Amino acid sequence: MGTWKVGQEHIIDITGLSHEASGVGRVEGRVVFVPETIPGDRVKVRLVHLKERLGYGELIEILVASTDRRRQNCPHAFECGGCQLQHMDYDAQLRWKRLQVADAMERIGKLDAQVRPTLGMDQPYHYRNKAQLPLGKRQGELVMGFFRKGSHDIVDLHICEIQHPLITKLAFAVKRSVQDLSIEPYDEVNHSGVLRHAVIRVSFSEEKLMLILVTRTSDLPAKDELIERLTKDVPELVSVAHNVNPNVTNVILGRESKVIWGERYLMDSIGHLRYAISPGSFFQVNPIQTKVLYDLVREGMQLSGCETIFDLYCGAGTIGLYLASEVKEVIGVETFAAAVEDARYNAELNGIQVAKFHVGKAEDILPKLTNKHETIDGAILDPPRKGCDSSLLETLVTSKVTQICYVSCNPSTLARDLRYFYENGYAIGPVQPVDMFPWTRHVECVVSMSRVKG
Repeated sequence: MGTWKVGQEHIIDITGLSHEASGVGRVEGRVVFVPETIPGDRVKVRLVHLKERLGYGELIEILVASTDRRRQNCPHAFECGGCQLQHMDYDAQLRWKRLQVADAMERIGKLDAQVRPTLGMDQPYHYRNKAQLPLGKRQGELVMGFFRKGSHDIVDLHICEIQHPLITKLAFAVKRSVQDLSIEPYDEVNHSGVLRHAVIRVSFSEEKLMLILVTRTSDLPAKDELIERLTKDVPELVSVAHNVNPNVTNVILGRESKVIWGERYLMDSIGHLRYAISPGSFFQVNPIQTKVLYDLVREGMQLSGCETIFDLYCGAGTIGLYLASEVKEVIGVETFAAAVEDARYNAELNGIQVAKFHVGKAEDILPKLTNKHETIDGAILDPPRKGCDSSLLETLVTSKVTQICYVSCNPSTLARDLRYFYENGYAIGPVQPVDMFPWTRHVECVVSMSRVKG
């Protein structure tokens, strides 16, 4: 194996994609990761960072393009950190995402699980109902958009292929008004300035907008003039909230958002239900695919109408409420009190009386609740990317819950947790990937399990 050095140029064939969606090739037997490439490309690369047995290269030239390569529509495709696969044919993305899931099941879970083809979108554009847009200055000029990949350098927004067009419309109006009213954007280097982020949410069903303005200080300069201009320029805007985040942090929102103009909630629908979305609510960012996801959960739970279902990591209760008409009782558990308030309000909004929601950690509350039930008919798990807490997994197994449906945004932690259930007497059903985030490396999965012994 020869020596390799930073700055060397090589011609390589890209044979795979990493979990971060960088192309994977080899130089003298050593793995090289090359962003902006896909399997089937033959490329000329320059080595930019090296370790003993692997390296990172930058693309110089595409010598032979993969048959799965496409011309990206977005001018920010290789600048913005939001999308990683704008240059890859959509059907090829769906195949790759299935392979990612299958690899995790085999390599991490040591499971011989059936992984179904990824369910994609008919129109995989403009699907996002939420954008979090940082503001700053570059060479004295206001910039507002998305962070460049791996940095806090702001890519000034001109167009976005994945967010709802009304979000872009309001974003441009916010930028114009902030500039005209001389509202100082936040400077994270010096921790100075005022306006940190504009968080925009849109209702797909009603085509209305909510704006959350995040400031470093409790004062929002030119508040009345700003709202007057925005509501005139964007009549779809129905709610404006103010959030204060004085901390030196990467966390976007501070503790509390206060509606300062307009409606308290943004209303949207998933299937037959309406949901009230508050400024801090968790709500799936792709409402079109969310219905697909929730229908898969309903199918996987094999409901008869007599079940008591536990909705764990329930957020604003969206999954449990979606199933409420087909079960005896829904019991939701969530750590964030504000989300539980939203869940209770959404139950009331839809006339659902069989749903109850509790604040706390699922692993702490579940044992108390199970004392009131001889058996747990079913549980829905929708944890964050880190997966389920180990104590919750133990509690579920000890409680001998008969049916479990697991919704995951991380194939690796899903595979780890499925392994635990498998070793403790559960049969693992087919894993169904769902493309909630086209043009990105992310994939959602749904899988059902049933207790077969113990």
